[in-house]
Amino acid sequence: GLILFAHGARDARWSAPFEAVARQIQVQRPGLVLRLAFLEFMAPNLHDAGEALCAAGCSTVEVLPLFLGTGGHLRKDLPPMVERLREQFPAVRWTLHPAVGEHDMVMQAMAAAALALLPGSSLRRPST
Repeated sequence: GLILFAHGARDARWSAPFEAVARQIQVQRPGLVLRLAFLEFMAPNLHDAGEALCAAGCSTVEVLPLFLGTGGHLRKDLPPMVERLREQFPAVRWTLHPAVGEHDMVMQAMAAAALALLPGSSLRRPST
């Protein structure tokens, strides 16, 4: 199973990009049990998402924080939350991964997006 873990916001529209990522993953891996979970303001939270993956029969769960970097929430808040899941569901292997924004592939994509904005870029999007 896979949990995509995002911060959450009071405005429900904020989650649209994360939901799009989840949909793209499901299209490419239709048999994957996947949940989008949030730290605060939105549901489900990490515990509820983890419980749902366990109920679906997952024996391993990958937790990918959809954060650009490892700040206080990922250093201080998230590890104990994952540890509680490990304690509650000891038969499941829980793996907490680094923030997605710290992956080389994502950093390269962000740099490419920034470069595409510059005049003369062959990747520049047409103005609307």
